[in-house]
Amino acid sequence: MNLRGPPDERDPRDLLEFGVVNLDKPPGPSAHQVAAWVRDLCDVEQAAHAGTLDPKVTGCLPVLTGAATRLSQVFLEGTKEYVAVLELHGDPPADLEAVAAEFEGPIYQKPPRKSAVVRQLRVREIHSLDVLEVEGRQALLRIRCESGTYVRKLCHDLGLALGTGAHMGHLRRTATDPFDDIDLVTLHDLSDALARWRENDDDDWLREVVSPAERSLDHLPRVTVAYSAAEEIANGAQVYAPGVIDAEAAASDDGLVACYTPDDAVVCLGRMVGDPDAERGRVVELERVLV
Repeated sequence: MNLRGPPDERDPRDLLEFGVVNLDKPPGPSAHQVAAWVRDLCDVEQAAHAGTLDPKVTGCLPVLTGAATRLSQVFLEGTKEYVAVLELHGDPPADLEAVAAEFEGPIYQKPPRKSAVVRQLRVREIHSLDVLEVEGRQALLRIRCESGTYVRKLCHDLGLALGTGAHMGHLRRTATDPFDDIDLVTLHDLSDALARWRENDDDDWLREVVSPAERSLDHLPRVTVAYSAAEEIANGAQVYAPGVIDAEAAASDDGLVACYTPDDAVVCLGRMVGDPDAERGRVVELERVLV
């Protein structure tokens, strides 16, 4: 099995076959439909979005193309950021910011009836909840939260705590680790960049719009393995200490890590289970081989 070359040296076709687009989702289509459009535009067998957004919601929707769809699990554990309009059912109380701050930390949530998951009570972490602006009966909120948090339910519960009642108005996702809204691209950008490459053999714009899939892993601890070890991993071997060149500490004992060759091509995802400085023994337990 051939290992991928350095991310910045891949030709356009290889880029599309293992790439990611930091897409600005428009209102209207579902996240699934947007991913299907990206698949067809890029002429790859599959594409997958990194975290569902409801049809009316806009913003940061990374879409993985080709074999990069195997990376989708990394977005299940990252932090999300949203900007939401809180539609209050009465005049905003003076303690609005203080009440909102009380929602920071772990909260209980039950998925709404229309959700596609089992409606069981669960805990989600709200890292921060800031009131950016208040105008009339509308409050603009910035929310950083654990993946899987229902912002609509959060707005409803905040309204109850305020005593006015409230519901969520417009919602926009501004970040999903490791992507944010600084360099979002539109479907039109992608279509035009692909046309310029196919018609004029000019791939400069395409490389600005489509990134190597390794960008999706920037927030994960990194383990660098020797080329010989990478070839063995590609054939299903575990990551053993003798093949490890360097390693960053995982966030926890079972934290997800990404393993790379020395030229920055990703080889696999796994969980740190051993000491990378040891002379023998397993260091990373494989979860997904990516070559």
